[in-house]
Amino acid sequence: MPHDPSSSRTALRICPLCEATCGLTLTIEGARVTGARGDREDVFSKGFICPKGASIGGLDEDPDRLRAPLVRKDGVLTEASWGEAFDTIARALPALAQEHGPQAVGVVLGNPNVHTMAGALYPPALLAALRTRSLFTASTLDQMPKHVSSGLLFGDPNSIPVPDLDRTDHLLMLGANPLESNGSLCTAPDFPGRLKALRRRGGSLTVIDPRRTRTARLADRHVAIRPGTDALLLAAMAHVLFEEKLTDPGALADHVEGIDEVADAVRDFTPDAVAAACDVDAATIRTLARELAAAPTAAVYGRIGSCTVEHGTLASWLVDVLNVLTGNLDRPGGALFPLSATARAPRPAAPGKGFALGRWASRVSGHPEAKGELPMSALAEEIGTPGEGRIRALIVLAANPVLSAPDGDRLDGVLADGLDFMVSVDPYLNETSRHADVVLPPPPPSQSAHFDFAFNTLAVRNQVRYTRPALPLGEGLMDEAEILARLVLAVSGMHGAAPDAVDTGIIDRALGKAVADPLSPVHGRDPAGISAELTGRTGVERRLDLMLRLGPYGEGFGTDPDGLSLERLLAHPHGIDLGPLAPRVPEVLTTRSGRVELFPAPIAADLPRLRRALDGRTGPEALVLVGRRHLRSNNSWLHNVAALRGGSNVCTLQIHPEDAARLGLTDGAPATVTADGGELTVPVEVTDGVRTGVVSLPHGWGHNRPGTRMSVASAQPGVNVNQLLDGSRLDPLSGTAVLNAIPVTVTPSR
Repeated sequence: MPHDPSSSRTALRICPLCEATCGLTLTIEGARVTGARGDREDVFSKGFICPKGASIGGLDEDPDRLRAPLVRKDGVLTEASWGEAFDTIARALPALAQEHGPQAVGVVLGNPNVHTMAGALYPPALLAALRTRSLFTASTLDQMPKHVSSGLLFGDPNSIPVPDLDRTDHLLMLGANPLESNGSLCTAPDFPGRLKALRRRGGSLTVIDPRRTRTARLADRHVAIRPGTDALLLAAMAHVLFEEKLTDPGALADHVEGIDEVADAVRDFTPDAVAAACDVDAATIRTLARELAAAPTAAVYGRIGSCTVEHGTLASWLVDVLNVLTGNLDRPGGALFPLSATARAPRPAAPGKGFALGRWASRVSGHPEAKGELPMSALAEEIGTPGEGRIRALIVLAANPVLSAPDGDRLDGVLADGLDFMVSVDPYLNETSRHADVVLPPPPPSQSAHFDFAFNTLAVRNQVRYTRPALPLGEGLMDEAEILARLVLAVSGMHGAAPDAVDTGIIDRALGKAVADPLSPVHGRDPAGISAELTGRTGVERRLDLMLRLGPYGEGFGTDPDGLSLERLLAHPHGIDLGPLAPRVPEVLTTRSGRVELFPAPIAADLPRLRRALDGRTGPEALVLVGRRHLRSNNSWLHNVAALRGGSNVCTLQIHPEDAARLGLTDGAPATVTADGGELTVPVEVTDGVRTGVVSLPHGWGHNRPGTRMSVASAQPGVNVNQLLDGSRLDPLSGTAVLNAIPVTVTPSR
């Protein structure tokens, strides 16, 4: 039948598929999303959309999505009711924890958790109910080095400065490809447009990357560094700033300690000393430092390529050392700290508790915790190694570590044979969730409300947006917030209680602290009376209302009639602009000294390891492996959307023509790649988009294991690059897996 336009309607939705958080306008016919375009009135994204956002209807409609819980019966996962699923969990998990102790229950949090409201709000309550320290997250496969360096420098691992993209005159970018990733730890809709605007206003862009990415092709200067040597390059740039007396912390000078100690620490890292290891000539290194110092404003920004390497924390630290030394930290046009609408309201500057590493360690290898988390690389051994404290049960929230963590084969094996019980919250039966005893599927994006708790703390402009579900819950589905609330109740001995009890308890505890805080706008008031003022249809909305009202822009329950509340936010469906980023030092600092501690002890203790890397030169025929991102993908969890497959989104081994000729490799033919964890056979893609000595494989592939239900992904499975890793290579300060700059050998497949 022909389409009847009169039957269509539109609804707004913030895109949950990457960190850009673009506003979408969905076209809806009946109970289906039939189209998506950028919301031109969105205060932040202003109509920008990428292929992922345009394909959100396909993700909604994916026939492989689970639409009912699965419970394992006689070894087979079978559709079950929600009641049966939670009954099964309530019988198993508390008993296991009581018999073997709380550490016997592990929790795994995947990347998609930060893209949903429920994933942001409920894991703390789940961990508190379990009383477990056996926590593993995607952070130790990605950005944990930045959390650790920020915690050491500023006192809070979540106080991460972001480049002021819209006002900077010079951007130096390492290990980042935002034209493909849309940005990371820097929430910026239309990152490509913002970089082009930088160029148009006379600014400059320098990209340090072993690949000539789309971002590198846009740059004024592209430096094809040897992978894994970012920290050496940055240390040499700091050396030049000191040597040539180009340091000037500016307004930050009275709030920084340790500058002289940093000068001593980088004394050995001269441009000449690091040039061979980085494969960047000394003159270029000096030019990079001088350009950074000379720019009216500038920002240094490093991402996953500089994090997931052997010296990831040192590289992340040196990024902000350069920002401090050039006076660009905490000033417009430099690197600034965003102020989210749901953050704690600012309070007078004062010393804080600081940040500590290694408060406990993993049972088997003794890996120190970082930010309360253990390395994801240690998960398999914590399950598979016998002894007291072994993980016997696992709760996996929106994670697929069989593909995303090193040595997926080992993890696959212990998930199959080493656990007494496993729960997965996941919309798919994927390489990890296929091992679960209970699978709880959340609803599609169109049926969920959305607010970006995490990404607003990293946004290049302060703003606030919220969208209610575009469609009602489908028959038989359960809202993700209710799923996680019921999970909290099931593991805490409150199975059967109303799920609102979880939200009510959290609100009551938050209000109890607020009314006891002399700096709170509700100090001394009656918590019950305040609670009664909260609005919202759900517990999640009431919690959001509370955070908005008590936040830095909030109406404070009547103390500021022009301030934020849920009601006011709902009256602005395209969001509310809260203004450009502004300086926040010293108020943002929570170190013990109340200052930026530029040379913390853990960093000092790790620097000898970096000095040893000065002698780590490799021969001209050595190859190292790096990953790559695709615009039409996000790790492993969008490979089942047919509209996003094909084009550049393919799993190939990219290699430079000179290396291909030397090794006898031809375009399109298979090659065998061998490293610490094993070997893979993959088609070759000969391209000068990678420098010599480097090969590149994308992350998140390898959809060829039995027992999954992902028909599109399994039709073109690709290979799991992380199977080349055995999990032994970690950045010691952060526990982050070394996923880049891995030595490999490549040979033609016969």
